[in-house]
Amino acid sequence: MTYDLFIGDRSFSSWSLRGWLMLEKFGIPYRSHLVGLYSGTMAADLAPLAPARQVPVLRTPEGIVVGQSLAMAETLAERHPEVGLWPAGPAARATARWLCAEMVSSFSALRGECPMQLLYCFDGFQPSEGTLADLARIETLWSHARAVSGVATGPLFGTYSLADVFYVPVAARIVGYGLPVSAAARDYCLFLLGDTAVRQWRAMGLTVHYDPMPYALDLPTLDWPVGTPSAARVVEAGPSVNASCPYSGNPVTDFLELDGSVWGFCNAFCRDKTVADPGAWPKFTAMVAKG
Repeated sequence: MTYDLFIGDRSFSSWSLRGWLMLEKFGIPYRSHLVGLYSGTMAADLAPLAPARQVPVLRTPEGIVVGQSLAMAETLAERHPEVGLWPAGPAARATARWLCAEMVSSFSALRGECPMQLLYCFDGFQPSEGTLADLARIETLWSHARAVSGVATGPLFGTYSLADVFYVPVAARIVGYGLPVSAAARDYCLFLLGDTAVRQWRAMGLTVHYDPMPYALDLPTLDWPVGTPSAARVVEAGPSVNASCPYSGNPVTDFLELDGSVWGFCNAFCRDKTVADPGAWPKFTAMVAKG
């Protein structure tokens, strides 16, 4: 029962992040396939999945192709009721569906003016009136969700659900552009972005370098507030403390140095995602702790 998920560039594709979290956060088996969103091969990469033309795209184990994130969400919830993608209570579940549907159909000013980027935080960005109105509406929806659930912090409905998944890229925009929101809203944003899976997604995105950089602005930048700055650095050779990659178990060929020790990985991607955010990877942190 393994799904195929087709995604765009991790640092910039907000909808791909939503699609990936639906599977990753709820333990649904999948394989990821990267589509050339910025390399110009997207149309060719998606041709076997026609009529899909945007990422993410889900292909079920039976070969059924599902486009659009909300359709993917409902399909997975229908096929895997045991994992709890939607909140359990009827009022919370209805409200969560409302929030997700409004996310899909609304907030065009915020999405257009503040494209998601997970690299750094812009300092001094000035949002438009339209974006400010979108932020006010988002805070209204989040407050309503908490009124329904009775939960003041953490996931909107007490247990992580699709409502939280759909608003992770909103949190990235709020934090990444330094947008004005209440302290409670910012705390919720940092909760979403601090999740281990989201940190891993960002770290994998940081393994790719762009020239020119998409969505660059002529503004100073600040460090991302979660998981940075990393103290790890690439080194050319071992020997390493470990002989096997913490992720695959294969022999090590690529290396990083952290706090005076050298650690090995089976390929450059495993190494580079760990360099980007060492604390995001439980298998690596467990290995380091064991020494």
